[in-house]
This record gives sequence, C-alpha cells and structure tokens, in this order.
Amino acid sequence: MKPEVNLQKAAAGPRDAVPAGNPDAAKDAVTVVDPRLLVREQGFAGYLSEFRRRIGAGDLGSLPVIVGLITIGGVFQGLNPNFLSAENLSNIAVSMVATGMMAVGIIFVLLLGEIDLSVGSVSGVSGATVAVLTVTHGMNEWLAIAAAVAGGAAIGALHGFFFARIGAPAFAVTLAGLLFWLGFMLQILGENGTINLDGDGVVGSLTTYHFTDVAAAYGLAALAVAGFFLAGFLDSRRRAAAGIPSRPLSDIALRTAALAVVAFAAAYMFNQYKGLPLAVVLFLTVLVVTDFVLRRTPYGRKVFALGGSVEASRRAGIDVTAVRISVFAVAGTFAAVGGLFWASKIASANQSAGAGDLLMNVIAAAVIGGTSLFGGRGRTWNALLGVMVIVSIQYGLALEGIATPIQYMITGGVLLATVVIDSVTRRTQRTAGRA
Repeated sequence: MKPEVNLQKAAAGPRDAVPAGNPDAAKDAVTVVDPRLLVREQGFAGYLSEFRRRIGAGDLGSLPVIVGLITIGGVFQGLNPNFLSAENLSNIAVSMVATGMMAVGIIFVLLLGEIDLSVGSVSGVSGATVAVLTVTHGMNEWLAIAAAVAGGAAIGALHGFFFARIGAPAFAVTLAGLLFWLGFMLQILGENGTINLDGDGVVGSLTTYHFTDVAAAYGLAALAVAGFFLAGFLDSRRRAAAGIPSRPLSDIALRTAALAVVAFAAAYMFNQYKGLPLAVVLFLTVLVVTDFVLRRTPYGRKVFALGGSVEASRRAGIDVTAVRISVFAVAGTFAAVGGLFWASKIASANQSAGAGDLLMNVIAAAVIGGTSLFGGRGRTWNALLGVMVIVSIQYGLALEGIATPIQYMITGGVLLATVVIDSVTRRTQRTAGRA
C-alpha cells in the first residue's frame, strides 16, 4: 500500500503540493528584471546608456534616415535657396502622399518578410475605375471611390489567397498580378487611353484643396502635441500602477517639446504658402491609425509574429492563412488609395498610371524609412520618413535641372545603401545575440 500512497502524492496537482525548501529564503527572493526595462526610470542618463547599447548592438533605428534628411536639406539649400522655401516644402509634402499611402500597405507585407510587386498596377486600376465610372458612366463620385478602394482590397486578397492558401510564392503571384492588372487598366481605359477628371471633384480635390485658415494648421499641430503628451502620460500611469517601469514625466515632457517644435514649424511653413493641405491631413491620419493597429492590437502582434517565425506563430494558435490574406488585402487597399491621389495629382487617368518608377519608389520608401526586408521589424511611420527622402531628392535634383536618368541612379544608390545598412545591422544584432 505504501508505494500506492507515494504514487498518489507524486500525481497530486500543484494545489495539493507541499512547498519544499526554505520558506524564508523564498520570501526574501528578489525578482530579476530586464535591465532594459529600467531605462524608463533612470531618466536621461538611462536613455543615453540605452542609446549607446543599441548603437553598439547595431540597432540604428531611424537615425540614418533623420541624418540623411538633414544632409539632403542642407546640401540642396546650399545649391538653391528656394529648396527650403514654404512653396517648395508644401509641394513636396503634397507630392509624397500618393507614394506614401502605397508604402504604408507595402510595410504590412514587408513585415511578413514578403513582397508585393503589383501595387503599381493596382493603383492604376483604381484611378482608371473612378474615371470610367464617373466620367463615362456618370456614377456618383463617392460610390466610384468606394468601388475602386473595395476593388483594390479584393485584388490584394486574391493575391493573398494564391500565396497563403495555394502556396505559390508571393513574388511570382504579384508579378503575374502586375502584368494582369496593367493590361486590365489599359483595357478599361479604351483606345483613347486618357480620361480627364473634374479638378473640383472629390478626387481632384485630394491634392489641390488647402485649409486656408491659419487656425487649421496650428490647431492640428496643437491637437497632435496634446494627444502625444496625453497618450504618453496615461501609458506611464498605467505602467506605474501595475508596478512596471515607466517613463518619468520629464522624459515625456521633453519628447512632447520636440514634437511641438516640429509640428508648429510645419504649421508655420504651410501657412506661409496656401495653408494646410488636405492630402497631408489624410496621410497623417492613416499613419496614426495604422501605427495603432500594428502596435496596440492583437492583429498587429500577429503580423509581427509571422514576420518573426511562421512555424512558431502556427504553434501559438495564429491563423497564418487568414493573417497573410488580410495583409495582402491591406496592401491592395492602400495601393488603390494611392492611385486616387495619383489621379488627383495629374487630374486624369491615363495609360502611364502605375508604371515607370512608381513601384520601385514605393518599396524604396518603405525600406529607406527603416522597414526590414527580412520581416518582423518596421513601423508605418517609416513610410513618412522614406518617402520624404525620395521626394526631397527628386525635387532637389529637379530644381538643379538634373536629368531623370541621374535621378534614378541617385535614388537607386540611396536604396542600395539602405539595404546594405539593414543587412549589416541584422548581422551585428545576431552577433550581439539580439536577432
């Protein structure tokens, strides 16, 4: 009978188990905390040491892009004093929205470690759809826009289905999509190949409308600063209440002050020309919403998880197929939205829409901004930084009368340098045990 009793005790659950060892020693035990979490409580000295540690480990973040933007601004301003004028900066801000919108969608795909080559053609289909439905068939413009965006989402989901469900490589699927949807766009545009849009319509106003009241730009800047401070403050309070290391108030105030300088400087610049552009407001709204989705929702965490390891995500219970399809649907949606901004910019839909260097610029914007080609690392704000680099270079070279081929070469060089930095960074992180 004695062995049976021992077996029953051994099989007893955790609730029936008797604590072993020295209770006093367990009582005085100290929980080990990751030293990186203590940075928030150490103030500026902690952030300085953390910055040095990250640089030493190869985690450069957005630093190269910010340095690049400052360099670009300084060089081109030295060559031409009109580069940093309010008119030129406002034009750059409006011009970058179309590419930036498409780059947001590409970032979702890149986070999976995949690529979508069809976004240029899908953007062309979007502009052509709106033009045909409104001009040729007289449909309400809002309905036509909804149809174009829904069509982009459906196209992306179709690509995702072949990739995630059938198992075809994303590169091959989207390359086929690039060709198919390009032909589809040419087909629906007809023999003429160009359909002019109403410059005062909804699509036409996307890149031409400005909020001329100075209160609009300053009000948006104040709202952004207040929202940033409130979000940081509430997050810090929640962490402190849960006993988790949190940012000191001085750190939140410093970050808010830095944002305030940038935001109000931008507002002042816009008000020196035509006012706050509608396109910029829409782009910033998209960035805020998508960043929240990626960083603060279960869906966003699933996307990052797939970028880290598909097999680990599957074992964790994530529906890999559904997430993959949805990500390509997101890319198609933003490709369609970007196509509307391109159609607005040229006030028409034509055969050249979605062609040329658009696809390369979209991918370059995402990668230059800091999104890794290897998946698992990036933010939608990278689209803003990357597209600012590309469009600033294009406008700066245009002011100097540099030919288009040279612009292509320089943009390609910047993209290559970014990819090299990304590769070296990952190698350094792997060596430091952080990859």
